[in-house]
Amino acid sequence: MRNVVVTGMGLISPLGLSVEESWKNAIAGISGVGYITKFEKERFTTQIAAEVKGFDAKKYFDAKEVNRWDLCVQFGIGAGLDALADSGLKIVPENAERVGIIIGSGAGGLIGISHTAIKLEAGGQKQVSPFFIPAVIINMISGLLAIRIGAKGINYGVVSACATSNHAIADGFHAIQRGDVDVMIVGGAEASITEIGIAGFCAARAMSKRNNEPERASRPFDKDRDGFVLGEGAGVFVIEEEEHAKERGAKIYARILGVGMTADAYHFTAPPEDGDGAMRAMKLAVQHSGLQPNDIDYINAHGTSTGLGDIAETIAVKRLFGEHSKKIMVSSTKSMHGHLLGGAGAVEAVMTILALKEGIIPPTINLENPDPQCDLDYIPNVARKKEIRYALSNGFGFGGTNASICFGKA
Repeated sequence: MRNVVVTGMGLISPLGLSVEESWKNAIAGISGVGYITKFEKERFTTQIAAEVKGFDAKKYFDAKEVNRWDLCVQFGIGAGLDALADSGLKIVPENAERVGIIIGSGAGGLIGISHTAIKLEAGGQKQVSPFFIPAVIINMISGLLAIRIGAKGINYGVVSACATSNHAIADGFHAIQRGDVDVMIVGGAEASITEIGIAGFCAARAMSKRNNEPERASRPFDKDRDGFVLGEGAGVFVIEEEEHAKERGAKIYARILGVGMTADAYHFTAPPEDGDGAMRAMKLAVQHSGLQPNDIDYINAHGTSTGLGDIAETIAVKRLFGEHSKKIMVSSTKSMHGHLLGGAGAVEAVMTILALKEGIIPPTINLENPDPQCDLDYIPNVARKKEIRYALSNGFGFGGTNASICFGKA
């Protein structure tokens, strides 16, 4: 099998408009959660979210394109272009067919869909843009980015709810291992902070209603958690075959060692109480990496701040790692950047990779009153300096889909 490494990263998140800014705020334990500013929030039971602040689409698009493409597409293209620039990779006719793109989303252009539905109801078909369909479909991020940079290899989008980004990374990893391509641009994007998105999750009673304390609302593993906080943004990576990266003198952030993917086959939103699907995904990721469970130093948890999910993931870790689970550091950076749905795994993979590279473990903030059933080392409230070798990044989604990625230090 060909070895795969990470050589470029781009990130647009509630913690910042770049990898550097987001990482700086994460290790400082800063929350990106606040009151919703995109629309009138008062008619919703949840009035908080983790919005991206200060995003300027004109950095990546001309004025006509800004009005054409959904915000989800804009986030994905922006992070993709930043990742490519970070990698230093030049795409030319000679290598174009060896560069592919897989960037996914959980909901795609939800903002464009909801706004267009309102226009249609008010004014009929003539109010619907001819660009509506291309503007909102999920694979358009990969397609548009390929057009922009000339990448002619594998190209599609992934949709698997909150496991989307991890599945995109996994598919790209396997494509390089097989030899289909030398380079893949992979990741996820989400922009679902819109009226219909908030209303839907409110109806499902899935989100926190701690409206009086937005920055303290996302509190994974805490006894007083009352649901997740919706986030938005995108994370994209350039990954490539190791020798290909070395030959062009690329910097290497980390190695991708293995992935594990499973299904719960249990319930459309709730995990099984024993965390079986999550446990098996982590087990496969470790096995495919050629490691033993005792080799894992850190887990960036899915950790959504929901009652059932946090407990099930804790149980999954304890089942797989046994006594070693007491030594593993576990943190949920969703406590700071919220839950980006299809983009969550990409943001968290950035945090995992930088934890390996920098020897700093980002914290789980707002962990003030630990749930007795959540009894691992969750790095409460303050980042920890600790050199690590191997780490897992977990992503679990509605429908019972699970994906875990094992990263190794460069």
